[in-house]
Amino acid sequence: MKLLDRITLNPDVMGGRACICGLRVTAGTIAGLVATGHARAEILKLYPYLEDEDIAQALKYAALLPLKN
Repeated sequence: MKLLDRITLNPDVMGGRACICGLRVTAGTIAGLVATGHARAEILKLYPYLEDEDIAQALKYAALLPLKN
């Protein structure tokens, strides 16, 4: 099993940014919501087509990115 099997990068979708597989929701959007204090349950209510594992993988993806100064 791949570490991030729910994250896709497609240059034709959302400008090539990492998205939740099959959706136009970026991993950055999800990670940003968590970073600003939104609970997983709240995110799942805002985006009912997401699953808890989508949030987990968005956070894993964000953790793998190099930090920017």
